[in-house]
Amino acid sequence: MNGVGKSAAIELRGVSRWYGNVVAVNDVTMTIGPGVTGLLGPNGAGKTTIMHMIAGFLAPSRGEVTVAGRSSWRNPDMFRKVALVPERDSVYAFLTGKEFVVATARLHGLPDPDAAANRAIELLEMTESQDRRISTYSKGMRQRIKVAAAIVHDPEYVLLDEPFNGMDPRQRLHMMDLLHAQGEQGRVIVFSSHILEEVERLSGIIQVIVGGRLAASGDFRAIRRLMTNRPHVFLVSSSDNRALGSALIGRPAVSAVELTQHGLQVRASDYGTFTREIAGVSRDHGIRLTQIRPADESLESVFTYLLAS
Repeated sequence: MNGVGKSAAIELRGVSRWYGNVVAVNDVTMTIGPGVTGLLGPNGAGKTTIMHMIAGFLAPSRGEVTVAGRSSWRNPDMFRKVALVPERDSVYAFLTGKEFVVATARLHGLPDPDAAANRAIELLEMTESQDRRISTYSKGMRQRIKVAAAIVHDPEYVLLDEPFNGMDPRQRLHMMDLLHAQGEQGRVIVFSSHILEEVERLSGIIQVIVGGRLAASGDFRAIRRLMTNRPHVFLVSSSDNRALGSALIGRPAVSAVELTQHGLQVRASDYGTFTREIAGVSRDHGIRLTQIRPADESLESVFTYLLAS
């Protein structure tokens, strides 16, 4: 398979997309170059809408989306270079896996559809199952045959919306290795996920999307540090919540303490320091701890913090 030049890039400039009164994407500007880039964000953040605009299936309500310098909207030639693997199933279940991929190859006008299908199916490790009807496939197998069909024409840009859904650990690792190899060859690989660990394993560059806006962009390690170092809220239960709260006030890692009906709510400036300190404080005051639970560990809370940073 052929790679793409280092100058190739996907660009979004001041892009917004709305549906009636609902704003799905709000003034997003980003550049995505060769290699693997992760779109990270909670469900409903706008990741799918961004991918569909890049692929040329949706027009921006405002702004411009270009692929290698050309608009992706109303540009049929773009489909020769771009592949989109949607999150939802887009397969004809009555076909076999091989028939589905061959049909896609024919739609692209490839000179030897059968040979192209064989290469793509082998790359996705689906050769043994290619003659089975897709209706008999597991969720992970359906995902892989969708990817095989998407890349059958050797695209330079591959967009994958939540590609690891339904895959078992072995299938997931194989898919990650495949995408990494494709990125190493110079292709532009973009995948979306709401799972931090998936992005961490596969992508060095991430674009964090929250509420349709770009919350953070750049090297994964730097953004992960922002996530780790953000303030944390803990719910603590003990044999004497009032005494423990008094003892915690003024500690370096504690910025606020509130006594609630569910326990002691503690806002800490540093996760590690607080969890180490509270054990010593409770022991010194003869207080027995019964629960220490992060109260704000949802992805939404992490992303909202990034958005405000």
